[in-house]
Amino acid sequence: MSRPFSPRNSSPASAFVRVNGKIRAREVRLIGAESQQLGIVSLGDALTMARQQGVDLVEVAPNATPPVCRLVDYGKYRYEQAKREKEAKKHQHANRVKEIQLSPTIDPHDFSVKLSHAIDFLCEEMKVKVTLRFRGREMAHQEFGFEVVNKLLKEVTPFGHPDAAPKLIGRGINVMLSLLPRNKRARNPHQNPTSSSPSAEPRPEAEETVSSARPEKSNRVPVNAAETGSFGQNPFANLDVQVGQ
Repeated sequence: MSRPFSPRNSSPASAFVRVNGKIRAREVRLIGAESQQLGIVSLGDALTMARQQGVDLVEVAPNATPPVCRLVDYGKYRYEQAKREKEAKKHQHANRVKEIQLSPTIDPHDFSVKLSHAIDFLCEEMKVKVTLRFRGREMAHQEFGFEVVNKLLKEVTPFGHPDAAPKLIGRGINVMLSLLPRNKRARNPHQNPTSSSPSAEPRPEAEETVSSARPEKSNRVPVNAAETGSFGQNPFANLDVQVGQ
């Protein structure tokens, strides 16, 4: 009788873990709920203790002789396993490797771009693999390729170091760069420090422009025809009246 396939999304913490009645050993080495050693007991006594305490009997070391079982809530056990695996994955990012490809006739601008990428990768705590490929008759002048690679290694000295000297493998030069410790590594020059917003700084020129654009209030009352817009003869046309403050 064939068994159904296990689901693909099953977590490693719950795979191949026997719980309660699925445990096949006659005797088990029992660990209590408080992580205390309870010695070797029969499977029936271990299941009885698990029922009395309201927990599960989980097989944590099936390859031991006898198998090691623990009195614990199975849901809590799976949560702890998943949490430990997540913490372990956080420390695996340093093992990631990024590759930088060069050429013997690389343009200075392209070289600076490749260099900035290598510095960024090293500051992000990743290893960098530098590869330079020779094409056609470029193999006749390998010294130009080593010159480009050594120039890159010299520029990244404050951030990382080569694991070994550059080597010619086939038609290319390969070298692996490892990051320096944080206390010895220089700061990433491409990360700009947080600066204050320019909108918070005063702008005296704008204030002067706004103030100069505002017309000044005049104390003179326009009474002539040109200012009032009226027509005909006005007996007060030539009269200049000043209004007191």
